[in-house]
Amino acid sequence: MKSCGLIVEYNPFHNGHRYHAEMARKQTNAEVVIAVMSGNFLQRGEPAILDKWQRANEALQNGVDLVIELPVEWAVQSADYFAKGAVRLLQDLGCDSLCFGTENTTHFDYESFGKFVWDNQREIDQAFQNLANQKISYPQKMTEVFRTLLQDEQLDFASPNHILGLSYAKENARYERPMALHPIERKSAGYHEKEIADETIASATAIRGAVARQAEIQHVVPEVTAHDLLTKPTQTWDELWPYLRYKLLSTHVTQLKEIYQMTEGLEVRLQEAAKQSTDFHSFVSLVKTKRYTWTRIQRLACYVLLNITESEIFAQQEKNYLHILGFTEAGRQFLKEKKQDISHVYSRIGKKEATEAQLLIRSDQIYCLANSQLIEQNFGRMPILIKG
Repeated sequence: MKSCGLIVEYNPFHNGHRYHAEMARKQTNAEVVIAVMSGNFLQRGEPAILDKWQRANEALQNGVDLVIELPVEWAVQSADYFAKGAVRLLQDLGCDSLCFGTENTTHFDYESFGKFVWDNQREIDQAFQNLANQKISYPQKMTEVFRTLLQDEQLDFASPNHILGLSYAKENARYERPMALHPIERKSAGYHEKEIADETIASATAIRGAVARQAEIQHVVPEVTAHDLLTKPTQTWDELWPYLRYKLLSTHVTQLKEIYQMTEGLEVRLQEAAKQSTDFHSFVSLVKTKRYTWTRIQRLACYVLLNITESEIFAQQEKNYLHILGFTEAGRQFLKEKKQDISHVYSRIGKKEATEAQLLIRSDQIYCLANSQLIEQNFGRMPILIKG
């Protein structure tokens, strides 16, 4: 079966995501559309507004055939690590192509860029090393490095979607049989747009804001998403903030220093901010600087909340498993075809699987702490099947 992969978060699943799945199938003539989807914690260091099972179900009812979970050790990462974990899962499945949304569909060759990076890694690493002491963000460093190396002053890596596309291209080029890349132009709403217009497509950021204000969302999300957002328990950092604050205030700085990516005395800065803050937004505002972006601080907050150490995350990344959240009949047939070619596929998680997926189990248990309506996320759960 011809397959096309999507790397997604669906926070929440909206009409733009449905369009993405439809266009991916159309452009690649795919018989099965596979979504590698972040679990309950996301790339920008946030808890998902709806749990992974609800988001998987929404996707499966709106154009996706198979949903595979991207574990937290890859999901809550900067673009390059996020891409590394997701592309590896699609490669393990023998996926033929990768389709992603971007603002740069007509004047940028992602496949050539990926090959360039793979062929010139030493020079690129040195260029980034030369900028190590400059207090600028990663996207700014990328822009400066590749404008010089590619001799193109028009390059701009400010867009999060473009940066992710570049990361997919770089990682994909490492494989002996890279997937065909199919960038799709994003429709209407920009990534960070905070207001819902009259159109049928809005950004996930705007939709989450509308949910918080109890504003109208039905015209920008599928019916199943609207139902879930209006009737199911939702999650934000506001609910988890007391647990994060407790962790920061009750842990000695020498122990906080062992948390993944806790560098340059940030453990002291975070602890002091926790003493002064009454909510998550004010906490991040106190910690944030030009060097440490909002997203960087949110990811670090996730690592603290989940008690993730550097040694643990690297050990977990060495493990390789595919956790199936759900499928349609086409997705189930695809897995049957691939059964002999892939190993460590988890259709359910029991005691044996839990030893491999320890960090996933712990992160999901913590995700559920703040809301008694949230149910067990792994043990006893079977993949969702959408028939017809």
